[in-house]
Amino acid sequence: MKILLAGESWISTASHIKGFDQFATATYHTGADRFVAMLEAAGMEVTWIKAHDVPQEFPTTQEALSAFDVVILSDIGANALLLHTDTWLRSIPTPNRLKAIRSYVRAGGGLLMVGGYYSFQGINGGARFRDTPVEDVLPVTILPQDDRLEVPEGFVPNLRAEHDITKGLPLEAEPVLLGLNEIRARPDAQTLLSATIDEGRTHPLLVVGTAGQGRSAAWASDIGPHWMPDRFLNWPGTPELFARLLRWLAQQ
Repeated sequence: MKILLAGESWISTASHIKGFDQFATATYHTGADRFVAMLEAAGMEVTWIKAHDVPQEFPTTQEALSAFDVVILSDIGANALLLHTDTWLRSIPTPNRLKAIRSYVRAGGGLLMVGGYYSFQGINGGARFRDTPVEDVLPVTILPQDDRLEVPEGFVPNLRAEHDITKGLPLEAEPVLLGLNEIRARPDAQTLLSATIDEGRTHPLLVVGTAGQGRSAAWASDIGPHWMPDRFLNWPGTPELFARLLRWLAQQ
């Protein structure tokens, strides 16, 4: 199975002030290393386009995307897909990659959107996937505002529906997550896992559905720090959960 992962990297800058003097540093970080290793250990071939390379390197057509069984968008905003380097720097028209993703799914591809600060609508509403072609093929609708739900005390996923993806998973006190994006499941979608975070308030965590001949899923939490801690990554059910999810999306 061939997987395309886009996103999950960032560059941080810091100012260091030491009395009268100051200097700046920049550091590069990746957030999906363990997740990618987990998929590769399950026999999947993963092509990972880091966030800073997405504007230039993400495929521009449905045909190019069709080389992959599943596309994963993780912590990468709509602008990174809309603004190809040729358009941003040279004013050259380029294909709309949000439309290409929609066509890819409707033609039989698999799409997974993973939560994060630049997923769904994201921090300060900056991810901006609401009312886009990508939202058209997701099994959820996206809120118009900052949709992050921080849960520093942690929550354990609740099983909402029996499905080939979730059947027999040992959900218990072990797999703790620390946050998610607030989303709304579509009426024709299936919510498989949910999060109860405050006095019975329940939010979708894993939602699956179909779009045309393809399938899509929304995982509202992250696949790495900070919302997915090592405790969840080390949970024995995590590799099985995501392997099943990706096989289902790929219709394999």
